[in-house]
Amino acid sequence: MFTGIIEEQGEVLAWERSGDSGRLTIAAPLVVSDAKHGDSISVDGVCLTVVDQGADWFTADVMAVSIAMSTLGERKVGDRVDLERAASVGDRLGGHIVQGHIDGTATVLSVTPGDAWRILRFSLDTDLAPLVVRKGSIALNGVSLTVSEAGDDWFEVSLIPETLTATVLGALAPGDRVNVETDILARHVQRLMRFERTTA
Repeated sequence: MFTGIIEEQGEVLAWERSGDSGRLTIAAPLVVSDAKHGDSISVDGVCLTVVDQGADWFTADVMAVSIAMSTLGERKVGDRVDLERAASVGDRLGGHIVQGHIDGTATVLSVTPGDAWRILRFSLDTDLAPLVVRKGSIALNGVSLTVSEAGDDWFEVSLIPETLTATVLGALAPGDRVNVETDILARHVQRLMRFERTTA
């Protein structure tokens, strides 16, 4: 489990594809400082498992489903990615409950600058639309954010200066894609309501 508070930006050192899966190696001095084999690390919001590591890098296997559901398959050597270690029991929950289980992707539709902040509008898949609500939580590339506005096929987030500089979201432009994880509570409510309708 993660909180959606990014700890550092890593750099893709290697991306070795093999059939429908692959192995990703990332420079990440902070997140590997106390990591061990089998630990979970969120990479652009995707929960990956450490299978090898050095003093300032780690390697993780990426399965077909993660490639299909996220933007990891588009990453190239030299790309920057947002990283977060799994939450420790007893830590403050600074963002919201983020699992690292991606629901899909969204495309940047527009970027509107403010005095010291920025509004980003994203496309919204119709299957995910019921799970995204104004003032609700959403994770984009693993970053915990609050939805500032939402329509039937779009949603917006407002990025503060800290988010613009500490995460890769600050470099986004129209046409770029991000990984989306909706609020786990909304997903459970939707599932419960579906069963209620079928049993009523």
